[in-house]
Amino acid sequence: MDPGEPREPRGEGARRPRDDDENFGFRDPAFDDPDYTRGEPYGDDAEGYARGHQRRPEDVYEDPDEYQPPSFTQEELEGLDQGGGPRRFLPLEDEPTTLVARYLFPTERYRGEWKRHWIHLTTPLAIGAGATLVLGYLAGFLTRQNIDGMVTVAVLVWLGVISWVAWKVFDWYFDRFILTNKRVMVVNGIVTRKVAMMPLLRVTDMKYTQSALGRMLSYGTFVLESAGQDQALREIKHLPNPNELYLRVVEEMYEPQAVEARLGKEDDGDDA
Repeated sequence: MDPGEPREPRGEGARRPRDDDENFGFRDPAFDDPDYTRGEPYGDDAEGYARGHQRRPEDVYEDPDEYQPPSFTQEELEGLDQGGGPRRFLPLEDEPTTLVARYLFPTERYRGEWKRHWIHLTTPLAIGAGATLVLGYLAGFLTRQNIDGMVTVAVLVWLGVISWVAWKVFDWYFDRFILTNKRVMVVNGIVTRKVAMMPLLRVTDMKYTQSALGRMLSYGTFVLESAGQDQALREIKHLPNPNELYLRVVEEMYEPQAVEARLGKEDDGDDA
């Protein structure tokens, strides 16, 4: 057979070309539906063409692979960032308090300060409440027994316990954890002031732990590891919002330029 000579088809269905088969091919049911098109079938412009077929309510697609719009639960919607911008980490203060400002040098950028969680006061407050109940009952008992001298002693002991509780509350108020762009610090003490700090460049490892109660009340303990042997600042207990604080410190350690850029944009937005 010459190359230019047409070949004879072989196999099943070779007697007649497929184009001559009336039953071959796909028949669209739309062609049999006289109501398939509504309005003008075609127009001179794109708008007229778009009116050629308008979807009707009874047009239901039963194809399981057809795209279905996603559905979200209320909990998932509440977890979305409604602000449309970067997540703002703690702290929200723009300027340090007078208690902290004295320990910052001029070229240092302040990032925030935190008091310890109120759980830090549970021990002294529990002792104060217990002493009030016990000594109050004891004073009443001694009064009924006409032992006035012991009543005075009980009252003095109670005043001593309450003074100690008040001291602990004031000490908690002046105890601050401070973050800057160069270091972390802990300042505490009323009469004897203690200032401990660690440069961010020397922090080799950082972690925080939360007990079951800490997860419920949102507090935790931070542990900082440094390359040096002697560490003035290693463990800080009862810090509030440990997850956000952890992210804030880590971002300051690894992405300081991003922090500066974000804070600069926020400042521009506030000025506008």
